[in-house]
Amino acid sequence: MLLERFYDEDLAQASYLIGCQATGEAVVVDPRREVQVYLDTAAKNGMRIVAVTETHIHADYLSGTRELAHVTGAEAYVSGEGGVDWQYGFDATRLFDGDVIQVGNIRLAARHTPGHTPEHLVFLVTDGALTDDPGYLLSGDFVFVGDLGRPDLLDEAAGGKDTRFQGAQDLFDSLKNVLLALPDHVQIHPAHGAGSACGKALGAIASTTVGYERLYTWWGPYLAADDRDGFVRELLDGQPDAHAYFARMKRENRDGPAVLGPLPNLEAVTAQDAAARAADGDAVLVDTRAAADVRAGTVPGALAIPATGKTAAWGAWAIDPEREQRPLLLLVEDHEQAEHVRDHLIRVGIDTTAGYFTSLDGIETAPSETIAPDQIADLDEPFLLDVREMSEYHAGHIPGATRIGAGRVLWETSRLPRDRTIVSYCQSGARNIVAAQALRRAGFPVIEVDGSYLGYARMQQHANAGAER
Repeated sequence: MLLERFYDEDLAQASYLIGCQATGEAVVVDPRREVQVYLDTAAKNGMRIVAVTETHIHADYLSGTRELAHVTGAEAYVSGEGGVDWQYGFDATRLFDGDVIQVGNIRLAARHTPGHTPEHLVFLVTDGALTDDPGYLLSGDFVFVGDLGRPDLLDEAAGGKDTRFQGAQDLFDSLKNVLLALPDHVQIHPAHGAGSACGKALGAIASTTVGYERLYTWWGPYLAADDRDGFVRELLDGQPDAHAYFARMKRENRDGPAVLGPLPNLEAVTAQDAAARAADGDAVLVDTRAAADVRAGTVPGALAIPATGKTAAWGAWAIDPEREQRPLLLLVEDHEQAEHVRDHLIRVGIDTTAGYFTSLDGIETAPSETIAPDQIADLDEPFLLDVREMSEYHAGHIPGATRIGAGRVLWETSRLPRDRTIVSYCQSGARNIVAAQALRRAGFPVIEVDGSYLGYARMQQHANAGAER
């Protein structure tokens, strides 16, 4: 048996190719939309992809199930569980609890594990060449290393009302009746790792075992004591922000993401051409440089989506493709980086990247307006905007600041004034450049705190040290 893990550091998302080396057949589970990596791996190992499936209707990235099935001719499988409100809207074979995908000697048995979502499935994997017993669990967003899938996303991203409580109850039952009924040696391979917003404390290790999770995770004692109420309270406490784009991902993944097919070549344009097209309203410019470079000077009205780090997520914070469908022109280092950025934006359903340019020579640029932390008090009634997570805000914030997470701020502009200066910050400035440029493009007067919250905290430390002397 071949088991290959593909990990997207950007979205902290894992997908898997499982192949039978005896027959040369393979199945892919939870693929991302840019599918070449699976084709290359299958070809390298002399395999053909005959099946593709996913554990649930994802909220944080656009599924590649339809794309991969289209490219390879593989049969697509999706969950048929969850009731009428959670049925997929595209053609695929429906899986129910106990159904099996057979790929050569490899057996993937679907188990219904509601909680994170009502339709959620996991796959128990058996290497039939060695044993009749399962040895691996592809757990999707049900169980992570050290944590569990959050049950509140339907409230936060799909328009639900208090569904988190039933979801938490369902998750308790799924752990009790499915996961903890398995032998301790079964390996768990989850769909996300540290940095994902699909849980609150995901581990960075790639896999774990049923026995380890049973003994050492936060939820283990609650299950051992059959303490359902305590489990629900702790599970729901302190979940991170659900980014606004999650709602769009849910809808598109349920209905069926558009099939891309072969991607067109990206057009290389001059800086002057890019600026002219943007000025005419025919394109949107995206500066992919580091935050400090953008602040030093970029094209007025350009979005900031750094090419290093969380490019896909940051792109989905700054661009809503349901409202903005004009072509994107990327400021990048070279053609290779342009393709990298396009591939990452595709993973969150931003499909309009058309071209790129590699310098700002000969066109008008302007620096971002910034303010030193000790000068904020000199402004006339500024609106302080903290774009960090709730946990960061509670750990310390600039007095009087309103918190709207960077992943939601462009969708909550009704909470922002247009007749007052907005002074924005995150922790170090990386997230804030994405939010600030998006708000500037939307017409809001934004000044960034120099050094963001860390700059403010250093100022406070120096002031306190001076007072003690």
